[in-house]
Amino acid sequence: MPYKEKEIEKKYYTIGEVADIFGVATSLIRFWESEFDTIRPKKNRKGNRQFTKEDIESIRLIYHLVKEKGFTLQGAKDMLKNNVGKVKDRMELIESLEKVKGFLVDLRKKLP
Repeated sequence: MPYKEKEIEKKYYTIGEVADIFGVATSLIRFWESEFDTIRPKKNRKGNRQFTKEDIESIRLIYHLVKEKGFTLQGAKDMLKNNVGKVKDRMELIESLEKVKGFLVDLRKKLP
Protein backbone atom coordinates (compact mmCIF):
# COMPACT_ATOMS: atom_id res chain seq x y z
CA MET A 1 0.00 0.00 0.00
CA PRO A 2 1.52 3.34 -1.02
CA TYR A 3 2.45 5.88 1.59
CA LYS A 4 -0.28 8.46 1.99
CA GLU A 5 1.08 11.88 2.83
CA LYS A 6 -0.79 13.48 5.67
CA GLU A 7 -0.68 17.18 6.25
CA ILE A 8 1.10 17.91 9.50
CA GLU A 9 -0.85 20.25 11.72
CA LYS A 10 0.76 22.39 14.35
CA LYS A 11 -0.36 21.91 17.92
CA TYR A 12 0.74 25.38 19.09
CA TYR A 13 1.08 28.75 17.40
CA THR A 14 3.15 31.73 18.52
CA ILE A 15 1.57 35.09 19.16
CA GLY A 16 3.27 36.40 16.01
CA GLU A 17 1.70 33.65 13.90
CA VAL A 18 -1.71 34.33 15.41
CA ALA A 19 -1.37 38.08 14.79
CA ASP A 20 -0.40 37.36 11.16
CA ILE A 21 -3.46 35.13 10.67
CA PHE A 22 -5.73 38.06 11.56
CA GLY A 23 -3.57 40.88 10.25
CA VAL A 24 -3.38 42.61 13.62
CA ALA A 25 -0.62 43.64 16.03
CA THR A 26 0.55 41.21 18.70
CA SER A 27 -0.39 43.84 21.30
CA LEU A 28 -4.04 43.51 20.27
CA ILE A 29 -3.90 39.73 20.79
CA ARG A 30 -2.38 40.28 24.26
CA PHE A 31 -5.07 42.87 25.04
CA TRP A 32 -7.89 40.55 23.96
CA GLU A 33 -6.31 37.78 26.05
CA SER A 34 -6.59 40.04 29.11
CA GLU A 35 -10.21 40.96 28.28
CA PHE A 36 -11.72 37.62 27.22
CA ASP A 37 -11.70 34.49 29.38
CA THR A 38 -11.97 32.24 26.33
CA ILE A 39 -8.39 33.02 25.23
CA ARG A 40 -6.03 31.11 27.49
CA PRO A 41 -2.77 30.23 25.76
CA LYS A 42 -0.29 28.01 27.49
CA LYS A 43 3.11 29.48 28.26
CA ASN A 44 6.39 27.67 27.76
CA ARG A 45 9.36 27.81 30.13
CA LYS A 46 10.47 31.12 28.64
CA GLY A 47 7.00 32.58 29.16
CA ASN A 48 6.15 32.66 25.45
CA ARG A 49 2.48 32.19 24.65
CA GLN A 50 1.49 29.00 22.84
CA PHE A 51 -1.94 29.28 21.23
CA THR A 52 -4.01 26.21 20.42
CA LYS A 53 -6.60 25.86 17.64
CA GLU A 54 -9.29 26.49 20.28
CA ASP A 55 -7.62 29.77 21.26
CA ILE A 56 -7.46 30.77 17.60
CA GLU A 57 -11.14 29.91 17.14
CA SER A 58 -11.99 32.13 20.13
CA ILE A 59 -9.93 34.95 18.63
CA ARG A 60 -11.68 34.42 15.28
CA LEU A 61 -15.08 34.93 16.97
CA ILE A 62 -13.86 38.04 18.80
CA TYR A 63 -12.30 39.42 15.61
CA HIS A 64 -15.56 38.81 13.74
CA LEU A 65 -17.63 40.63 16.36
CA VAL A 66 -15.27 43.55 17.05
CA LYS A 67 -13.55 44.18 13.72
CA GLU A 68 -16.15 43.00 11.19
CA LYS A 69 -19.42 43.69 13.00
CA GLY A 70 -18.35 46.77 14.98
CA PHE A 71 -19.25 45.51 18.45
CA THR A 72 -17.73 47.16 21.50
CA LEU A 73 -15.64 44.90 23.72
CA GLN A 74 -18.48 44.74 26.24
CA GLY A 75 -20.97 43.99 23.47
CA ALA A 76 -18.73 41.19 22.19
CA LYS A 77 -18.37 39.77 25.71
CA ASP A 78 -22.14 39.81 26.21
CA MET A 79 -22.78 38.20 22.83
CA LEU A 80 -20.24 35.43 23.45
CA LYS A 81 -21.57 34.84 26.96
CA ASN A 82 -25.18 34.49 25.86
CA ASN A 83 -25.10 33.42 22.22
CA VAL A 84 -21.76 31.78 21.36
CA GLY A 85 -23.43 29.05 19.28
CA LYS A 86 -25.45 31.58 17.32
CA VAL A 87 -22.35 33.71 16.68
CA LYS A 88 -20.39 30.69 15.41
CA ASP A 89 -23.24 29.65 13.12
CA ARG A 90 -23.59 33.14 11.64
CA MET A 91 -19.85 33.50 11.15
CA GLU A 92 -19.64 30.12 9.38
CA LEU A 93 -22.61 31.07 7.19
CA ILE A 94 -20.96 34.35 6.21
CA GLU A 95 -17.70 32.55 5.36
CA SER A 96 -19.59 30.01 3.22
CA LEU A 97 -21.47 32.75 1.38
CA GLU A 98 -18.21 34.62 0.72
CA LYS A 99 -16.74 31.45 -0.82
CA VAL A 100 -19.79 31.02 -3.04
CA LYS A 101 -19.59 34.68 -4.05
CA GLY A 102 -15.90 34.28 -4.95
CA PHE A 103 -16.69 31.22 -7.02
CA LEU A 104 -19.49 33.03 -8.88
CA VAL A 105 -17.32 36.10 -9.53
CA ASP A 106 -14.58 33.86 -10.99
CA LEU A 107 -17.17 32.04 -13.08
CA ARG A 108 -18.55 35.32 -14.42
CA LYS A 109 -15.04 36.43 -15.44
CA LYS A 110 -14.63 33.26 -17.50
CA LEU A 111 -17.87 33.77 -19.44
CA PRO A 112 -17.57 35.38 -22.89
